Amino acid sequence: MSAPDTSLSDDASEPLSAPLEAYARDDGVGVRNRVLVVPSVICSHIVAQRIADAVDRAVCAPHDHGCAQIGADHEQTERTLLNVTRNPNVAGATVVGLGCEHLQSGPFAERIADHDVPVREAAIQDVGGSDACIEVGTEATRDLATAAAADRTEASLADLTVGVVGSDLAASTREVADPLVGETVDALRSAGARVAVAGTERLAPHAEAAANRAATDAVAERIRAAAERTADEPGNVRGLVRRAADLSFDEVVGAWGDSPVAEFVPYGGRMTAAEGLAVVDTPSRFEEAATALAAAGASVVVHVTAEGIPSGHPIVPVLKVTGDGETAAILPDDVDVDARSTTPDALLDELRRVADGEQTATERHGLTKFAINRVGPSM
Repeated sequence: MSAPDTSLSDDASEPLSAPLEAYARDDGVGVRNRVLVVPSVICSHIVAQRIADAVDRAVCAPHDHGCAQIGADHEQTERTLLNVTRNPNVAGATVVGLGCEHLQSGPFAERIADHDVPVREAAIQDVGGSDACIEVGTEATRDLATAAAADRTEASLADLTVGVVGSDLAASTREVADPLVGETVDALRSAGARVAVAGTERLAPHAEAAANRAATDAVAERIRAAAERTADEPGNVRGLVRRAADLSFDEVVGAWGDSPVAEFVPYGGRMTAAEGLAVVDTPSRFEEAATALAAAGASVVVHVTAEGIPSGHPIVPVLKVTGDGETAAILPDDVDVDARSTTPDALLDELRRVADGEQTATERHGLTKFAINRVGPSM
């Protein structure tokens, strides 16, 4: 399988510096202007979805968490939901609770407000049932959406935080798509953009090589600890670990580019480094990884997929890139970029158009999934 020429041209600076219309937030530069309806618990996610469906520019983050979770799992769920409300694509949030859950909607809304995110809250048991909550929540969300009709400001790709996830280690991914994305990541980094990459299970067989990419000893130790923990995890994570063990370190992180790792971000945590490449501690499963990248602060995500997974994410636009010829042929409406015939310059330009408001394939189809990784089994 021959890879395309992934060298950047002398004109690569053009899409990097070309102006785009974005949204300036306290926590970064957003490329969408959305009001997020957040169920604090699985029991309220249908009500939350109906509220979001009734309001233009509102999106929902339905999940199966928030009840009977304890310890690290509860902390991770709350941390993740808090930080996705802080994503720069989010102009405001409505928290919808039941009333008896562990993650109470009222105190959680107060935590969101502490970060200067406009927020409203409604709980089903407090307002008199599901219908009443839909009515109250819809009115509150509509108020937020009206206030969110903000003026756009001029920005460039260099001002953004870009997320990258590869959900497989297929030959077409490693040999065709990853080199393309890796060159693009290096160009973004050179221009000053922040990049957050996902998929720590692939580091398990290569802990020392991964640690050697760290910019500091503290980051190296966090990478080693995550690699050791991930090596013992079951299921799909373990399957990808086995595949990664048969490959070199450079092959499994080809989409990450060559920058040193400036920060290691826990699942649901937020990227704090002012610049550089961050590794986000998340499995490569797309839905969970995209949520972690959104929580980390990415306003747009590049997803490398040999299978052409058609799901997007409610908070961030997702640019689908494949190096698989069969996938590109049979899913032309679900794949944004065919890596076999694309250059880094062209991918940067496509990324700029999406950041400027052009819809991705998943946005056109309205296909989104929201999922949060679990630390352990639920009770």
